[in-house]
Amino acid sequence: MEDGLLLNNRYQLKETLGSGGMAVVYLAHDLMLERSVAIKVLRQDYSKDPDFRQLFHQEAKAAANLSHPNIVTVHDFGLDDERLFIVMEHVPGTDLKKLLRKREKFSINQAISLIVQACAGVGYAHRAGLVHCDIKPQNMLITPDMRLKVVDFGIARALATIHPEEVTDVIWGSPQYFSPEQASGEAPSLGSDVYSLGVVLYEMLTGQLPFTSNSAEELARLHRDSLPKSPRQLNPAIPPELNQILLKVLSKEPAARYRTADQMGRVLVTFSQQSSAIREITPPKSLDTPNTSTIAPLPADKSPQIKAAESTLKENPFDIDWTTVLLGLLALIAVGGLIPFWLWIYFLFNPPVR
Repeated sequence: MEDGLLLNNRYQLKETLGSGGMAVVYLAHDLMLERSVAIKVLRQDYSKDPDFRQLFHQEAKAAANLSHPNIVTVHDFGLDDERLFIVMEHVPGTDLKKLLRKREKFSINQAISLIVQACAGVGYAHRAGLVHCDIKPQNMLITPDMRLKVVDFGIARALATIHPEEVTDVIWGSPQYFSPEQASGEAPSLGSDVYSLGVVLYEMLTGQLPFTSNSAEELARLHRDSLPKSPRQLNPAIPPELNQILLKVLSKEPAARYRTADQMGRVLVTFSQQSSAIREITPPKSLDTPNTSTIAPLPADKSPQIKAAESTLKENPFDIDWTTVLLGLLALIAVGGLIPFWLWIYFLFNPPVR
Protein backbone atom coordinates (compact mmCIF):
# COMPACT_ATOMS: atom_id res chain seq x y z
CA MET A 1 0.00 0.00 0.00
CA GLU A 2 1.11 3.54 -0.71
CA ASP A 3 1.03 6.54 1.60
CA GLY A 4 -2.05 8.65 1.01
CA LEU A 5 -4.41 5.76 0.27
CA LEU A 6 -7.78 5.55 2.01
CA LEU A 7 -8.12 2.30 3.96
CA ASN A 8 -11.60 0.90 4.53
CA ASN A 9 -13.08 4.27 3.48
CA ARG A 10 -12.07 5.65 6.87
CA TYR A 11 -8.33 5.71 7.50
CA GLN A 12 -6.11 8.05 5.48
CA LEU A 13 -2.57 6.64 5.36
CA LYS A 14 -0.07 9.46 5.94
CA GLU A 15 3.40 7.94 6.28
CA THR A 16 5.22 4.68 6.93
CA LEU A 17 6.34 4.27 10.54
CA GLY A 18 8.09 0.94 10.12
CA SER A 19 8.08 -2.39 8.32
CA GLY A 20 9.04 -6.00 8.96
CA GLY A 21 8.70 -9.47 7.55
CA MET A 22 5.03 -9.79 8.43
CA ALA A 23 3.57 -6.26 8.21
CA VAL A 24 3.97 -2.55 7.52
CA VAL A 25 2.97 0.05 10.12
CA TYR A 26 1.51 3.36 8.98
CA LEU A 27 0.66 6.62 10.68
CA ALA A 28 -2.90 7.36 9.60
CA HIS A 29 -5.74 9.79 10.22
CA ASP A 30 -9.11 8.45 11.34
CA LEU A 31 -11.55 10.55 9.27
CA MET A 32 -14.55 9.50 11.37
CA LEU A 33 -13.16 10.32 14.83
CA GLU A 34 -10.60 12.86 13.57
CA ARG A 35 -7.57 11.47 15.39
CA SER A 36 -4.17 10.04 14.56
CA VAL A 37 -3.82 6.26 14.72
CA ALA A 38 -1.23 3.63 13.91
CA ILE A 39 -2.29 0.91 11.46
CA LYS A 40 -0.49 -2.41 11.01
CA VAL A 41 -1.23 -3.94 7.59
CA LEU A 42 -0.29 -7.62 7.28
CA ARG A 43 1.30 -9.16 4.22
CA GLN A 44 -1.23 -10.14 1.57
CA ASP A 45 -0.20 -13.81 1.48
CA TYR A 46 -1.14 -14.12 5.18
CA SER A 47 -4.47 -12.42 4.59
CA LYS A 48 -5.56 -14.91 1.91
CA ASP A 49 -5.75 -17.84 4.33
CA PRO A 50 -9.40 -18.16 5.56
CA ASP A 51 -8.41 -19.99 8.73
CA PHE A 52 -5.85 -17.34 9.54
CA ARG A 53 -8.38 -14.59 8.93
CA GLN A 54 -10.74 -16.15 11.46
CA LEU A 55 -8.02 -16.62 14.08
CA PHE A 56 -6.68 -13.10 13.49
CA HIS A 57 -10.20 -11.79 14.04
CA GLN A 58 -10.47 -13.70 17.34
CA GLU A 59 -7.05 -12.56 18.59
CA ALA A 60 -7.62 -8.94 17.56
CA LYS A 61 -10.99 -8.96 19.30
CA ALA A 62 -9.41 -10.31 22.49
CA ALA A 63 -6.64 -7.69 22.31
CA ALA A 64 -9.22 -4.94 21.78
CA ASN A 65 -10.76 -5.86 25.14
CA LEU A 66 -7.52 -5.02 26.96
CA SER A 67 -7.62 -1.60 28.57
CA HIS A 68 -4.48 -0.73 30.53
CA PRO A 69 -2.12 2.27 30.62
CA ASN A 70 0.84 0.00 29.77
CA ILE A 71 -0.79 -1.71 26.78
CA VAL A 72 -1.29 -0.11 23.35
CA THR A 73 -5.05 0.14 22.81
CA VAL A 74 -6.56 -1.65 19.80
CA HIS A 75 -9.30 0.47 18.20
CA ASP A 76 -10.37 -1.52 15.14
CA PHE A 77 -9.46 -4.34 12.76
CA GLY A 78 -10.67 -5.56 9.39
CA LEU A 79 -9.95 -6.52 5.79
CA ASP A 80 -9.44 -4.16 2.86
CA ASP A 81 -8.26 -5.04 -0.64
CA GLU A 82 -7.42 -8.59 0.54
CA ARG A 83 -5.21 -7.27 3.35
CA LEU A 84 -5.83 -7.70 7.06
CA PHE A 85 -5.19 -4.64 9.19
CA ILE A 86 -5.36 -3.67 12.85
CA VAL A 87 -5.85 -0.08 14.07
CA MET A 88 -4.13 0.98 17.28
CA GLU A 89 -3.56 4.13 19.28
CA HIS A 90 -0.64 6.14 17.98
CA VAL A 91 2.08 6.26 20.64
CA PRO A 92 4.58 9.11 20.18
CA GLY A 93 8.16 8.24 21.01
CA THR A 94 10.30 5.26 20.09
CA ASP A 95 10.64 1.57 20.81
CA LEU A 96 12.92 0.13 23.49
CA LYS A 97 15.20 -1.60 20.96
CA LYS A 98 16.14 1.72 19.39
CA LEU A 99 16.95 3.12 22.83
CA LEU A 100 19.12 0.08 23.56
CA ARG A 101 21.06 0.60 20.33
CA LYS A 102 21.57 4.24 21.29
CA ARG A 103 22.44 3.74 24.96
CA GLU A 104 23.80 0.14 24.98
CA LYS A 105 22.54 -0.36 28.53
CA PHE A 106 20.50 1.35 31.23
CA SER A 107 21.29 2.12 34.83
CA ILE A 108 19.61 -0.21 37.30
CA ASN A 109 16.91 2.23 38.40
CA GLN A 110 16.09 3.16 34.80
CA ALA A 111 15.83 -0.49 33.72
CA ILE A 112 13.60 -1.46 36.64
CA SER A 113 11.34 1.57 36.21
CA LEU A 114 10.59 0.48 32.64
CA ILE A 115 10.38 -3.28 33.14
CA VAL A 116 7.97 -2.86 36.09
CA GLN A 117 5.62 -1.07 33.70
CA ALA A 118 6.02 -3.87 31.16
CA CYS A 119 5.20 -6.43 33.88
CA ALA A 120 2.10 -4.45 34.83
CA GLY A 121 0.80 -4.45 31.26
CA VAL A 122 1.66 -8.08 30.49
CA GLY A 123 0.37 -9.16 33.90
CA TYR A 124 -2.98 -7.50 33.20
CA ALA A 125 -3.21 -9.48 29.97
CA HIS A 126 -2.26 -12.68 31.81
CA ARG A 127 -5.16 -12.16 34.21
CA ALA A 128 -7.41 -11.80 31.16
CA GLY A 129 -6.14 -15.16 29.87
CA LEU A 130 -3.91 -13.80 27.09
CA VAL A 131 -0.31 -14.79 26.41
CA HIS A 132 1.71 -12.33 24.32
CA CYS A 133 4.05 -14.94 22.76
CA ASP A 134 6.49 -12.37 21.33
CA ILE A 135 7.84 -10.17 24.13
CA LYS A 136 10.83 -8.20 22.85
CA PRO A 137 12.11 -4.59 23.00
CA GLN A 138 10.68 -3.89 19.54
CA ASN A 139 7.22 -4.49 21.00
CA MET A 140 7.73 -2.05 23.88
CA LEU A 141 7.04 1.59 22.99
CA ILE A 142 8.46 4.39 25.17
CA THR A 143 6.75 7.77 25.25
CA PRO A 144 8.64 11.04 25.86
CA ASP A 145 7.42 11.04 29.49
CA MET A 146 8.88 7.52 29.95
CA ARG A 147 5.65 5.54 29.94
CA LEU A 148 6.11 2.06 28.50
CA LYS A 149 3.36 0.46 26.41
CA VAL A 150 3.39 -3.13 25.15
CA VAL A 151 2.09 -3.72 21.63
CA ASP A 152 1.07 -6.68 19.41
CA PHE A 153 -0.89 -8.89 21.80
CA GLY A 154 -2.29 -11.91 19.98
CA ILE A 155 -0.68 -11.28 16.58
CA ALA A 156 2.25 -13.63 17.19
CA ARG A 157 -0.08 -16.42 18.35
CA ALA A 158 -2.20 -16.01 15.22
CA LEU A 159 0.88 -16.07 12.98
CA ALA A 160 2.03 -19.31 14.60
CA THR A 161 -0.89 -21.10 12.91
CA ILE A 162 0.14 -20.41 9.32
CA HIS A 163 1.73 -22.98 7.06
CA PRO A 164 4.85 -24.73 8.46
CA GLU A 165 7.09 -23.44 5.69
CA GLU A 166 6.12 -19.88 6.69
CA VAL A 167 6.49 -20.32 10.45
CA THR A 168 10.27 -20.23 10.39
CA ASP A 169 10.36 -16.85 8.66
CA VAL A 170 7.93 -15.31 11.11
CA ILE A 171 8.48 -17.05 14.43
CA TRP A 172 12.25 -16.95 14.15
CA GLY A 173 12.14 -13.21 13.56
CA SER A 174 13.02 -12.66 17.25
CA PRO A 175 14.62 -15.90 18.51
CA GLN A 176 16.88 -14.00 20.92
CA TYR A 177 13.93 -13.47 23.27
CA PHE A 178 12.15 -16.82 22.96
CA SER A 179 11.69 -19.12 25.93
CA PRO A 180 13.18 -22.65 25.93
CA GLU A 181 9.74 -24.19 25.46
CA GLN A 182 9.02 -21.95 22.46
CA ALA A 183 12.43 -22.83 21.03
CA SER A 184 11.40 -26.49 21.36
CA GLY A 185 8.23 -25.87 19.38
CA GLU A 186 5.90 -26.12 22.37
CA ALA A 187 2.93 -23.83 22.96
CA PRO A 188 3.88 -20.66 24.87
CA SER A 189 2.51 -20.09 28.37
CA LEU A 190 2.44 -17.32 30.96
CA GLY A 191 5.90 -18.49 32.01
CA SER A 192 7.13 -18.00 28.44
CA ASP A 193 6.30 -14.30 28.62
CA VAL A 194 8.06 -14.10 32.00
CA TYR A 195 11.23 -15.62 30.48
CA SER A 196 11.14 -13.14 27.58
CA LEU A 197 10.71 -10.22 30.02
CA GLY A 198 13.80 -11.54 31.80
CA VAL A 199 15.79 -11.55 28.56
CA VAL A 200 14.78 -7.93 27.94
CA LEU A 201 15.82 -6.92 31.47
CA TYR A 202 19.11 -8.83 31.09
CA GLU A 203 19.86 -6.87 27.90
CA MET A 204 18.91 -3.55 29.51
CA LEU A 205 21.24 -4.13 32.48
CA THR A 206 24.22 -5.70 30.70
CA GLY A 207 24.05 -4.31 27.18
CA GLN A 208 24.15 -7.90 25.89
CA LEU A 209 21.73 -10.71 25.17
CA PRO A 210 22.05 -13.92 27.20
CA PHE A 211 22.66 -15.90 23.98
CA THR A 212 23.85 -14.79 20.56
CA SER A 213 24.29 -16.67 17.30
CA ASN A 214 23.80 -16.12 13.59
CA SER A 215 21.91 -19.40 13.41
CA ALA A 216 18.29 -19.72 14.55
CA GLU A 217 18.84 -23.41 15.27
CA GLU A 218 21.85 -22.66 17.46
CA LEU A 219 19.93 -19.97 19.35
CA ALA A 220 17.17 -22.51 19.98
CA ARG A 221 19.72 -24.97 21.36
CA LEU A 222 21.29 -22.34 23.61
CA HIS A 223 17.93 -21.32 25.07
CA ARG A 224 17.07 -24.97 25.69
CA ASP A 225 20.35 -26.32 27.00
CA SER A 226 22.83 -23.59 28.02
CA LEU A 227 23.00 -21.44 31.13
CA PRO A 228 23.36 -17.69 30.60
CA LYS A 229 26.39 -15.88 31.90
CA SER A 230 25.76 -14.31 35.29
CA PRO A 231 24.65 -10.69 34.74
CA ARG A 232 27.08 -9.51 37.48
CA GLN A 233 29.98 -10.78 35.39
CA LEU A 234 28.97 -8.33 32.67
CA ASN A 235 27.90 -5.49 34.99
CA PRO A 236 29.39 -5.60 38.53
CA ALA A 237 27.02 -2.78 39.58
CA ILE A 238 24.13 -5.26 39.59
CA PRO A 239 23.35 -6.18 43.23
CA PRO A 240 23.47 -9.92 44.10
CA GLU A 241 19.73 -9.95 44.90
CA LEU A 242 18.84 -8.60 41.46
CA ASN A 243 21.28 -11.04 39.91
CA GLN A 244 19.40 -13.92 41.56
CA ILE A 245 16.04 -12.57 40.38
CA LEU A 246 17.29 -12.48 36.80
CA LEU A 247 18.73 -16.00 36.92
CA LYS A 248 15.45 -17.32 38.35
CA VAL A 249 13.45 -15.66 35.58
CA LEU A 250 15.75 -17.27 33.00
CA SER A 251 15.29 -20.80 34.39
CA LYS A 252 14.84 -23.49 31.74
CA GLU A 253 11.77 -24.97 33.40
CA PRO A 254 8.68 -22.69 33.48
CA ALA A 255 7.78 -23.95 36.98
CA ALA A 256 11.09 -22.59 38.31
CA ARG A 257 10.32 -19.03 37.17
CA TYR A 258 7.83 -16.56 38.59
CA ARG A 259 4.39 -17.77 37.55
CA THR A 260 3.11 -14.54 36.01
CA ALA A 261 4.36 -11.13 34.94
CA ASP A 262 2.47 -9.66 37.91
CA GLN A 263 4.53 -11.76 40.31
CA MET A 264 7.78 -10.80 38.60
CA GLY A 265 6.83 -7.13 38.77
CA ARG A 266 6.05 -7.30 42.49
CA VAL A 267 9.39 -8.97 43.18
CA LEU A 268 11.19 -6.17 41.35
CA VAL A 269 9.20 -3.49 43.19
CA THR A 270 10.02 -5.13 46.53
CA PHE A 271 13.70 -5.35 45.58
CA SER A 272 13.79 -1.68 44.60
CA GLN A 273 12.17 -0.65 47.87
CA GLN A 274 14.44 -2.78 50.06
CA SER A 275 17.72 -2.39 48.23
CA SER A 276 20.20 0.06 49.72
CA ALA A 277 21.53 0.68 46.22
CA ILE A 278 18.21 1.93 44.83
CA ARG A 279 15.96 4.03 47.05
CA GLU A 280 13.29 4.59 44.38
CA ILE A 281 12.58 3.57 40.81
CA THR A 282 11.78 7.03 39.46
CA PRO A 283 12.41 7.07 35.67
CA PRO A 284 14.95 9.46 34.12
CA LYS A 285 13.76 12.93 33.18
CA SER A 286 15.03 12.57 29.63
CA LEU A 287 15.73 9.84 27.12
CA ASP A 288 19.15 11.42 26.66
CA THR A 289 20.21 11.13 30.30
CA PRO A 290 23.79 9.78 30.28
CA ASN A 291 24.17 6.19 31.43
CA THR A 292 26.30 5.65 34.54
CA SER A 293 27.29 2.57 36.47
CA THR A 294 27.05 4.39 39.81
CA ILE A 295 23.58 4.35 41.38
CA ALA A 296 22.88 7.56 43.24
CA PRO A 297 20.00 8.11 45.68
CA LEU A 298 16.91 9.31 43.83
CA PRO A 299 14.09 11.67 44.86
CA ALA A 300 11.40 10.22 47.07
CA ASP A 301 8.50 11.12 44.76
CA LYS A 302 7.68 8.48 42.18
CA SER A 303 6.40 9.30 38.73
CA PRO A 304 2.68 8.76 37.98
CA GLN A 305 3.65 5.99 35.55
CA ILE A 306 5.44 3.95 38.21
CA LYS A 307 2.71 4.57 40.78
CA ALA A 308 0.13 3.32 38.28
CA ALA A 309 2.23 0.24 37.46
CA GLU A 310 2.74 -0.63 41.13
CA SER A 311 -0.98 -0.12 41.81
CA THR A 312 -1.84 -2.53 39.00
CA LEU A 313 0.61 -5.10 40.32
CA LYS A 314 -1.08 -4.95 43.73
CA GLU A 315 -4.55 -5.67 42.35
CA ASN A 316 -4.09 -9.43 42.69
CA PRO A 317 -1.30 -9.71 45.31
CA PHE A 318 -1.50 -13.46 45.86
CA ASP A 319 -2.06 -14.65 42.26
CA ILE A 320 -5.09 -16.59 43.49
CA ASP A 321 -6.47 -19.07 40.99
CA TRP A 322 -10.15 -18.79 41.93
CA THR A 323 -11.15 -21.65 39.66
CA THR A 324 -8.88 -24.03 41.56
CA VAL A 325 -10.16 -22.70 44.90
CA LEU A 326 -13.77 -23.23 43.84
CA LEU A 327 -13.09 -26.78 42.63
CA GLY A 328 -11.34 -27.52 45.93
CA LEU A 329 -14.34 -26.25 47.91
CA LEU A 330 -16.73 -28.34 45.82
CA ALA A 331 -14.58 -31.42 46.40
CA LEU A 332 -14.53 -30.71 50.13
CA ILE A 333 -18.32 -30.33 50.19
CA ALA A 334 -18.74 -33.54 48.20
CA VAL A 335 -16.50 -35.52 50.56
CA GLY A 336 -18.13 -33.95 53.59
CA GLY A 337 -21.54 -34.95 52.30
CA LEU A 338 -20.53 -38.59 52.27
CA ILE A 339 -19.78 -38.66 56.00
CA PRO A 340 -23.44 -38.93 57.12
CA PHE A 341 -24.01 -41.63 54.52
CA TRP A 342 -21.13 -43.77 55.77
CA LEU A 343 -22.22 -43.23 59.39
CA TRP A 344 -25.70 -44.45 58.44
CA ILE A 345 -24.21 -47.55 56.75
CA TYR A 346 -21.99 -48.25 59.78
CA PHE A 347 -24.83 -48.02 62.30
CA LEU A 348 -27.12 -50.02 60.01
CA PHE A 349 -24.85 -53.05 60.28
CA ASN A 350 -23.51 -52.21 63.75
CA PRO A 351 -26.47 -50.99 65.74
CA PRO A 352 -25.53 -49.48 69.08
CA VAL A 353 -25.91 -51.77 72.09
CA ARG A 354 -28.58 -50.58 74.48
